[in-house]
Amino acid sequence: MFVIGALSAVLAIVIGALIIIRAGIYNVAASKPHTKFTEWLTHSTMIASVKLHARGVEAPTRATAAQVLSGYCDYETHCVACHGAAGVARQQWVNGMTPDPPYLLDAPKKWTPAELFWIAKHGIKMTAMPAWRDELDDGAVWNVVAYLEATQKLPPQTYLEWRRKGVCAPGR
Repeated sequence: MFVIGALSAVLAIVIGALIIIRAGIYNVAASKPHTKFTEWLTHSTMIASVKLHARGVEAPTRATAAQVLSGYCDYETHCVACHGAAGVARQQWVNGMTPDPPYLLDAPKKWTPAELFWIAKHGIKMTAMPAWRDELDDGAVWNVVAYLEATQKLPPQTYLEWRRKGVCAPGR
C-alpha cells in the first residue's frame, strides 16, 4: 500500500511539473530574478557538477611569471567584461544577466585550480558563461587560472597598472 501511495505522489509531482512547463507558467525572463528555490537548485547543482567533473583534472604544479601575464592578457580579452577585476567594474550590459556573473577576485578561495580550469574550459549552462575550449587551448586556460591564483598575492592596483602599460599589446 505504501509503494502505491509513493508512486502516486511521484506521478502527481511529475504531472504537475509537466503542466507548469507546458503551460509556460514559470517566467523565464532574465528581467525577473529566480525564485529562492530555483536559485538554490541551480547553484547547488552547478557546484556539485563542477566538483565531480573536475576530479580527474590535474593542475600544473607551478606557474611562471610569463604564464601569469599571459593569463592576465586572456582574462583582459575574454573575462573582464563580465567578471570585472580589481579596480575594474563589469560592463554595464552585464547587469541584465541572470544570474549575475560573479566577480572573480576571491574565486581561488572558493574553487580549486582544477575546478576553475573546468569551469573556464566547459562553461556553465544557463548562466551565459561560455565554454572557452574552442577559443582557448588548455595551456591558455591554465594561464588564466594561474592569473586568478596570482591575484591573491598581487597588489590590487596591478590589473590597472598592467592595463595602463599595455602589457598585452602586440610586439611588447
